[in-house]
Amino acid sequence: MVHLIGNIVWQETKVSREDRYRLNKHKSCLLWFTGLSGAGKSTLAIALEKELYDFGIRSYVLDGDNIRHGLNKNLGFSPEDRKENIRRIGEVAKLFVDAGLFALSAFISPYREDRQMVRERFVPGEFIEVYVKCPLEVCERRDPKGLYKKARKGEIQNFTGISAPYEEPLNPEIIVETDKQTLEQSVQQIIGYLKERGLLDMVHGG
Repeated sequence: MVHLIGNIVWQETKVSREDRYRLNKHKSCLLWFTGLSGAGKSTLAIALEKELYDFGIRSYVLDGDNIRHGLNKNLGFSPEDRKENIRRIGEVAKLFVDAGLFALSAFISPYREDRQMVRERFVPGEFIEVYVKCPLEVCERRDPKGLYKKARKGEIQNFTGISAPYEEPLNPEIIVETDKQTLEQSVQQIIGYLKERGLLDMVHGG
């Protein structure tokens, strides 16, 4: 199938998604971690990546701060820039999933509309929203980067939870409560979900 956008043509390859599954011996998906700053998104994604590695699953963490060092370094934190930030990472994650990998995306992604925009880029079952739930007061008490303190002083504008909104997911596939669960419990909760959905089943060559 040829997809045309103006004079731009989507180039099809000779290696299919199923071919990549057989090569990697597993399927692929996007785990989209969303939550307040300090909720534990990156910590959880990194721990899960190690667990998946131990299972023989090829995966990669797309971290909000890391992406802003390069791909999205020209974006700020206005609603418009946040939307573009999420759009870009959604497209990158789609490429990772097409390549047959598990993409683990850890972004605040505060707006439901933006998260839904990314979800719609994937077939049902490929986009797994993980709400890393943690009360604002706990996140602020943790404040690992000192950002809440700066936001309270007015040194950071458009800071989610303080001067900008966070819209909680309405129907996430997974809710992890990091103020009530240990990191290991949270990781195993997600692993359990992936097992139930057959996403950790090995794919054999035909």
